[in-house]
Amino acid sequence: MDIATRYLGLHLKSPIVASSSGLTDSVKKVKTLEECGVGAVVLKSIFEEEILFEHEDIMKEAEAAGVNLDQFDYLDFQLRGEKLNKYIELIKESKAATSLPIIASINCAYSHEWISFAEQIQGAGADAIELNMFFLPSDFSRSGQEQETMYFKIIEKLLSTVSIPIALKISYYFSNLGQMIQRLSKTGVSGLVLFNRFFSPDIDIDKLTIKSSFVLSSPEELAISLRWIAIMANKVDCDLAASTGAHDGAAVIKQLLAGAKAVQVASTLYKHGTEYIRDMHDTLNAWMEKHGYNSLADFRGKMSQEKASNPAAYERVQFMKYFN
Repeated sequence: MDIATRYLGLHLKSPIVASSSGLTDSVKKVKTLEECGVGAVVLKSIFEEEILFEHEDIMKEAEAAGVNLDQFDYLDFQLRGEKLNKYIELIKESKAATSLPIIASINCAYSHEWISFAEQIQGAGADAIELNMFFLPSDFSRSGQEQETMYFKIIEKLLSTVSIPIALKISYYFSNLGQMIQRLSKTGVSGLVLFNRFFSPDIDIDKLTIKSSFVLSSPEELAISLRWIAIMANKVDCDLAASTGAHDGAAVIKQLLAGAKAVQVASTLYKHGTEYIRDMHDTLNAWMEKHGYNSLADFRGKMSQEKASNPAAYERVQFMKYFN
């Protein structure tokens, strides 16, 4: 079976993409993913917040020790440089060690940093950039319209700065999600990744502390991206990639049937190991052979809303038949 696909204008030998995580933070891990047959790798994100927090911690320690803070004026730039240089080396070494498309990931908190990071990442030889964008809905200082406008401003700046393909990874926290996805697809980005996965807080009732919960996704979370991939397939001007909830080969098949060009995975590789990609490929190949499909193009989007026999099912929100 031919399971190759084109995503962001790049040739991928498989639609399965290793998403940004600790599984993609070293050359050794990237090489292992290639050996297991992954189509592309999204490197672990470079986080502007992480750099800012590190800087703040050092400054607080210095102040507590009575150190003159004037001598630390250069520290912010030094820390940023060190983090970014390490990331640049990861890109260069991954490109040299593998034949995989290498997609860099940027996760920033302030709009002015996206540009400087992106320019250097392109210079390092990354095949594409995945822009991980999200502004917390609990930010009461900005209206929803102001937050949405920020997406378009950042994209416009980035597209005028770099020439490599840009994928935009977004959340489903928009008041009119379908329209927003469509508008973003018309900005000139090469792809949209549906959807982000976020830190989920929990409370330790004995220690009275906040802790993380549900770090890994569950198979049930496939439903959200599956619905919106199916609804938006053939209604956007760029590629769509599915993310969150794809835990086996069947989930990959579903997303391809809905219209996805690629399917990002991480949690299932943490649970089963990187070699589980081979099992997912076996499922995909066996299913294609059973149904007489020779390539992904033969069935991609076959179950999208436009082509499904019951398109209204993707818009149903109540469990009418189930509970009756």
